[in-house]
Amino acid sequence: MVGAANAERGARALEFGIYRDGDNNLDEVQAQTLAQAATLSDHDGAIEFNVEDTTARRGFEPRGVLRTESYTLADGRLRDARVSSPHDMSARANLAAFVAGTLDAAERSNAKETWLDLVDHGGGDGGGLQADHGEGIMRADDIAGAIADGVARHAANHPEDRQRAVDGVVANQCLMSTLAFSSALSSAGVRYLAASPETMLAPGVPSTVAADIAHHEDNPDGMAHALVGRVMRTEYDAGGAGTFGPAAAFDVIDLDPSKTAAVRGSVAALDGEIAKDAANRSVRAAIREDAKAIDGMVRFTKERMPWHADRPALALYDTLASDGRLPTRLRADAKDAKDAVAATVLAHGESDGFAPFDGANYSDAAGPTVHFPVTRGQIDAWAPQIRETDNAFYDAVGASKVTRALA
Repeated sequence: MVGAANAERGARALEFGIYRDGDNNLDEVQAQTLAQAATLSDHDGAIEFNVEDTTARRGFEPRGVLRTESYTLADGRLRDARVSSPHDMSARANLAAFVAGTLDAAERSNAKETWLDLVDHGGGDGGGLQADHGEGIMRADDIAGAIADGVARHAANHPEDRQRAVDGVVANQCLMSTLAFSSALSSAGVRYLAASPETMLAPGVPSTVAADIAHHEDNPDGMAHALVGRVMRTEYDAGGAGTFGPAAAFDVIDLDPSKTAAVRGSVAALDGEIAKDAANRSVRAAIREDAKAIDGMVRFTKERMPWHADRPALALYDTLASDGRLPTRLRADAKDAKDAVAATVLAHGESDGFAPFDGANYSDAAGPTVHFPVTRGQIDAWAPQIRETDNAFYDAVGASKVTRALA
C-alpha cells in the first residue's frame, strides 16, 4: 500500500496520465492497472503517474459508492488525493480537463514526455471511453479533440510552457488501432499511438509500459518494440482456467504529420479510383472478392458487429495491389496506400494462441485497420449507438463513395 508524502517533485522522464473509467463492468478487473502503476512507481523514480479513476470498488470510499478518485503516484508515494462526485468519463470536457491537469503536472515535474493511458471499453472508429451513467461512448474524433482542447488550455494557463504537448496515447481499449483514430490523434499533435486492432482482455495493457517509454528517450524504435514486447509477453492469472494475454495483436503507430498526410492522401486517391472503377461490374466483383478475403476484426464471433468491416489496412491494400484483374491505376494507388500505412508502423506483435479465442488467425493484422464495408449489414451495424463511419478520416478520404459503390 502506498503512503502519503509531501516531498517536492524532481525532474522526471515521463508524466503518465491514467484516465480510467470504471463506471461499467470492467471496474474491478481493470483496476489492476492501478496496482501495476503503484508497484512500478515504488522502484522507478523516472515516472510520475497522474490518475483519474471513476470507480465503485473499495478504495478511498466503501464499495458501492460511485465516485471519482484523483491522485498522483511518484516514488512509491500517493499524494494530492481528492474524491469528488463521479465524473462522466465519456464527456469530452472531462477528458480535456484531465489532459490539461496532466500537462500541468508534467511542467511541475519537468517531465521530458507526457503520455496518456485511456483505460476503458473501446469501439474502433466508433470511439471509446464508455461510461454507464454519462453520455455513452465518446467518438474517436472527440477523444482526439479533447486532447487538443487540454493542450490548448495548458498553453493558455501556462504560456511559459506552451510548447508542451501529449507525446503519446496508450489505448487500453479494444479495436483502437485504426487509420481514423491515428489521423485524428495526429491532427491533435500526438506523436505515437499504442493500441490493438482487435479485442483485448481486461486488465489489458499493463501500466508497466510506462517504463518502456521512460527509458527509451530519443529512441522511438526501441520504445515501440519494448512496449509491444511487454504487452505481448504479459500474462494474467485466471485461476483454474490458466493464464491469458491482454491482446491478440498490438501496434505502436508513428503519427508524424507528414506520414499521416501521406496516408490520407494515398487512401483518398485509392478510394477515388475504386469509386470510379467499381462502375464496371467485373471490377466491382473483384474488389468485393479481395476485400472479403481479408477477415475483419472480432474474428472470434459470427454475430453482426460493425468491426467485421474493420479490415487490416496493409493486408487489404496489398491484396488489391496484387490483383491482376484490377485496372493498373487502381493497383498502383493500392500499393502507394500500403506503403504509406507501412511507414507508420513502428512495431507490431501478434498472438498465435489468443485464449479464449483460439482458432482465429491474426497474422495479417499488422498495423491499423480501415473501415471497408462490402455489405449493407456492415455499414454502421450498431447505429446510432456506434457509427463507424462518423469520423473525419472517413469523410476526408471519400470513403462514403466507396461504400455506396461496393455495399
